[in-house]
Amino acid sequence: MTLKTVEDNDDLAEFGYQQQLHRSLGKFESFAAGFSFVSILTTIFQLFGLGFGFAGPAFFWTWPLVFAGQFLVALCFAELAARYPISGAIYQWSRRMGGEVVGWFGGWFMILAQIVTASAAAIALQVVMPAIWTGFQLVGDDPDLTSSSGAANAVVLGSILLAVTTTINCIGVKWMSRVNSIGVVCEIVGVIAVVAVFFTHAQRGPDVVLDTGASDQPGYLWAWIVSGLMAAYVMVGFGSAGELAEETRNPRRVAPRTIRLALSVSALGGGLMIIGALMAAPSLTDGRLAAEGLPYVLDTVLSSPWGTVLLIDVCIAITICTLAIQTAASRLMFSMARDGRLPASSVLSRVNPRTGTPIWPSILIGLLCIGVLLVNVGNSAIFATLASVCIILIYLAYLLVTAPLLYRRLRGWPSQSTSARSVDAEGRPLFTLGKFGIVVNAAAVVYGVVMIVNLGWPRAEIFDPTGEYPLMVWAGPISIAIALLLGIACFPHKKAHPNPVKTGVGE
Repeated sequence: MTLKTVEDNDDLAEFGYQQQLHRSLGKFESFAAGFSFVSILTTIFQLFGLGFGFAGPAFFWTWPLVFAGQFLVALCFAELAARYPISGAIYQWSRRMGGEVVGWFGGWFMILAQIVTASAAAIALQVVMPAIWTGFQLVGDDPDLTSSSGAANAVVLGSILLAVTTTINCIGVKWMSRVNSIGVVCEIVGVIAVVAVFFTHAQRGPDVVLDTGASDQPGYLWAWIVSGLMAAYVMVGFGSAGELAEETRNPRRVAPRTIRLALSVSALGGGLMIIGALMAAPSLTDGRLAAEGLPYVLDTVLSSPWGTVLLIDVCIAITICTLAIQTAASRLMFSMARDGRLPASSVLSRVNPRTGTPIWPSILIGLLCIGVLLVNVGNSAIFATLASVCIILIYLAYLLVTAPLLYRRLRGWPSQSTSARSVDAEGRPLFTLGKFGIVVNAAAVVYGVVMIVNLGWPRAEIFDPTGEYPLMVWAGPISIAIALLLGIACFPHKKAHPNPVKTGVGE
């Protein structure tokens, strides 16, 4: 054990926790955790058609707009990560800024969202694997996700993937980080390759992003706002570096940097992919780009062998995306259980001394994800709605960090107390927003409120595209209400341990 690791462990003890998880992650592994959660190669392949279908090529401009808003949130997270380097970041940050009730609901909303998000990532294999080889269609012969055989096969493939990621998580953080890092390298190479293919097969110039595709139709602005949901769905999870803070070396310096870097690199790569696809698409008007998305463009500009290679790379991206989300969820569950905030906390807070991994949270998260997948067999439209709703819960969890942080900032945070110290163990200044803190934080809160309203707004085209379930139009508000009521019912009435006030870290 290095001197720096000892210092990091002592640093954690100041918050009332013993070092149980193995601290072995470096800068790249920390970056990889956030980048693989966002996983632009997975999410843009899934969701490109959603944005384009509503607003045409000009939907691109929602991408930098959402990035700007999320970067405000990332800056707030980075400042908190420098001062509270603890696993279960969203829960820990909201708890220390807003108190026990706010902290509980921040963790509650986030863990529900992560379970559904991991399931949605795993089910994406159905979009890719049967296209690589028909033998991957294990159930029936129709690979379409909306068909009965496609939905069932998606559950089979997704369950196998979740079993693999659960096993990797149980083996230990070293194996998880190795698999994740290799996968991130493959994904970055894949993104670069996709962008290069698109730009070298361009059929129109970059000014295509000025084409509304529906400029003569009334209500285009509304359609453009709806198209922004694509970017909102993609650019989440960049704070995963904070979830792994107790397994990261020198987390006070590393996590703030990698939170910002993971989001920025994802935004840059994703923006280039979107522009490239719009430039290279054989047609912008035949309906296929909206229906089939990026696979349609790749299929038409690449010969079969190279297209297959890129699809394999997408499979790798889906795998590490699922792994990263499941890892973050297990650390959040462990962190809440360690404070006695969950049922069976004594079991869920155990760490295997050999692997340094909270095994039971990893297993439970895997089982819950498979349970969510089974919804897709009964009705894939309901699963799609559930996946959309979980993004609202993520934004709610983020707001439960940024809003109380703004309140505390207006009351003088950060002070020079132990929990908000301005220098690390070596006397070097930590990341801080300084005099811009209130402005950035306030803008992040406003952005969060606007996005929650936009994401949850009753829209048939999002929540009930087939028109079969009119009540599903209200899925956003209804699901938030259900999550809130369940959170109230499950709220632990005994005080969390350790008490941040008594340990001198809660201000």
